[in-house]
Amino acid sequence: MATFFADLIATLFERRWERLSDSRSDSGAATERLEALLSGEGEVSGMRLAREILSQYRAMDDAAKRVFFSYLADRLDLDPDRLHAAVEAYRTERNAETLGRLSRAAEPRRQELLRRLNQAPGATARLVRMRHDLLRLLSQAPELGVIDTDFRHLFSSWFNRGFLVLRQIDWTTPANILEKIIEYEAVHAINDWQELRRRMLPRDRRCFAFFHPAMPEDPLIFVEVALCRGIPGSVQHLLSEDREALDESEVDTAVFYSISNCQEGLKGISFGNLLIKQVVEELARDVPGLETFVTLSPVPGLNRWIKAASPERPALAALLAQAEGCDHQALAANHNLLRQLCAEYLMLAKRPDGLPDDPVARFHLANGASLHEIHAMADTSVNGWRQSSTVMVNYLYDLPSVSRNSERYAAAAHVIASRQVEQLLPKDRKRRRG
Repeated sequence: MATFFADLIATLFERRWERLSDSRSDSGAATERLEALLSGEGEVSGMRLAREILSQYRAMDDAAKRVFFSYLADRLDLDPDRLHAAVEAYRTERNAETLGRLSRAAEPRRQELLRRLNQAPGATARLVRMRHDLLRLLSQAPELGVIDTDFRHLFSSWFNRGFLVLRQIDWTTPANILEKIIEYEAVHAINDWQELRRRMLPRDRRCFAFFHPAMPEDPLIFVEVALCRGIPGSVQHLLSEDREALDESEVDTAVFYSISNCQEGLKGISFGNLLIKQVVEELARDVPGLETFVTLSPVPGLNRWIKAASPERPALAALLAQAEGCDHQALAANHNLLRQLCAEYLMLAKRPDGLPDDPVARFHLANGASLHEIHAMADTSVNGWRQSSTVMVNYLYDLPSVSRNSERYAAAAHVIASRQVEQLLPKDRKRRRG
């Protein structure tokens, strides 16, 4: 049966979906045979089939993958008539049997296919990569979005907190995992092993990552932490080659300066809030002198927002020109203006749904942090100039206030900010905010 079905899959995915649609006999035969796979009960044969199908998929080009996804979207979708009958049966008689029928009818059959594919060794990681492929193809084929709904539903269960394992990453971590830290770093690039060593080896540096038992050598998300004395306002200073490492007895602040999601196929499956909260607990227990927990965060949407506002505010065009030219002296002279613009952007600029425009702000505010301080000339890397004219911000995780702040944000998207940040807003803008 394994060889039979492998041949079927090869035939199905080498054809274009249009050809399948043109032939009722081919289409019907494919449906019948796929039904045979989905109704199979043998665990060993199911694992073998899943492995063969996933191997076949891995060898496909994008055109074949699009055919594969089109088949899932069209042929393994809900059956409206079956669902309607199940709803009517449950409405007439509510019991375990009719509820079971309704639950099965309300689930697209492709979800069961994905579960069965996940039986193969190493399948979870392959399905994560499969969803990455799907997300890439959605711009060309938005109708495939129904499949992503199924992926998100399954992944939210497979990757829930109960399965996640927190591990500290340090210089003794196996090289294959350290290589992935270099590869996945998304905020402040790690250019070589020496630079990685400076982030992992010193006694005042920490790195933590979430892993999943099905992907034990591939981090899902990681956070880099600097133990400091006081709250820093420059990432270049934080990562300086010639800085002196502090003893634990000297530090009072933990700074989360880089958070990187590692798996594009897990986009929208939230781990970051869990990671930060657990790392805060770990650090508070292991380093008793810590009193303050903050981030040193980028503001990725700032320059885009300034550019959009510049036609109505001509002075901003000159500011952007200075940033695009990496003009340190000129931009440093506009230090206060940059901080004011950033406060206005983070506190007042909203998406259509009422949430803050900036993605990093949404992440930390939803976690219960508050906007604590804004720093100009804080990230003078090429990326820092490009996305935020060197501006970075501190989000404060005040442990007694985190839950209350998170609830206020969830209820009304309220941006909680310190007094010094509030004072940066122009007076007319403060009235609008109030």
